[in-house]
Amino acid sequence: MIDLRSDTITQPTPEMRQVMANAQVGDDVLGDDPTVRALEERVANLLGKSAALFVPSGTMANQIAVRTHTQPGDEILLHPDSHIYYYEAGATAALSGVISRLIPGPNGIFTPKSLTQTLRPSDPHFAPARLLCVENTHNRGGGSLWMLDQTRDICNTARKANLKIHLDGARLWNAAVATDTPEIEFASHFDSVSVCFSKGLGAPVGSALAGDADFIHTARRFRKQFGGGMRQAGILAAAALYAIDHHRDRLADDHQNARTLANLLTEIPPIHINPADTQTNIVRFDTPNHLAPPIADAAEKQGLLLLATGPNTLRAVTNLSVTADDIRSAAGTLKKVLAD
Repeated sequence: MIDLRSDTITQPTPEMRQVMANAQVGDDVLGDDPTVRALEERVANLLGKSAALFVPSGTMANQIAVRTHTQPGDEILLHPDSHIYYYEAGATAALSGVISRLIPGPNGIFTPKSLTQTLRPSDPHFAPARLLCVENTHNRGGGSLWMLDQTRDICNTARKANLKIHLDGARLWNAAVATDTPEIEFASHFDSVSVCFSKGLGAPVGSALAGDADFIHTARRFRKQFGGGMRQAGILAAAALYAIDHHRDRLADDHQNARTLANLLTEIPPIHINPADTQTNIVRFDTPNHLAPPIADAAEKQGLLLLATGPNTLRAVTNLSVTADDIRSAAGTLKKVLAD
């Protein structure tokens, strides 16, 4: 099978499995796991923050950030297609008791003007706005990029409104490679940043949340409260460290494969796609005259896994397990499926 459903489907390489097997471990809840501590220090340094916290998933990292920055009854601001709002099972309301105010914009990107227009005046009738969340790259935007100047402008506007700012950087590694900009330059504009190791980097489990020391001290308590405290987690942290050291630069290969696929799909008439919209490793395309789920089902029977993300929209995500030859085969399979 050629699996393009997500970059979360990657499996640890033999070399990664070896470092996992040899990892030094301890009880992380008691602060005794040396490999977890090494990972947290490494991530904090990469993102220019004073501390970091290893957690099981990106969803938990984001939800801990929301809980740490806010109080029940507060309002957070974010895009309607953001992962925090769209894919995290209503956790902001269930776990933090906050409401979401949505800022629209194409491909997950909104402007300082849109943010300003969304803000409401301080008034006892309104929930106080406390936190702005930005997602880079933006999943449902097709892996779209917040460029550094856009990041700087939106964060400056948020600061003037006395908002805290969280970056959902699950694919920040992709943004850094695509723009040739170190992660620290993006992260410097945010109070907290989450990053994921189990997507493009290919680790089996884990994300991290970074911020200042007081923020992470409080976040550590919420990690425990949310059930995210792990014991001998160094086995997982070792995989993340290996991924940071060995799999970041190769994300450029995923981006090239995605561009190749996008260009090949333009040659299949039933598919509508603008290759320029493929900025990183996510290829989103429309089939206006065909329902997407039956296409995905038919492609699976031909050895190609895709994800239907809407009635007439499909997603293909290039990843560590996919080669350039696989990309050409995938395009050929789609052409055959649509012809049939």
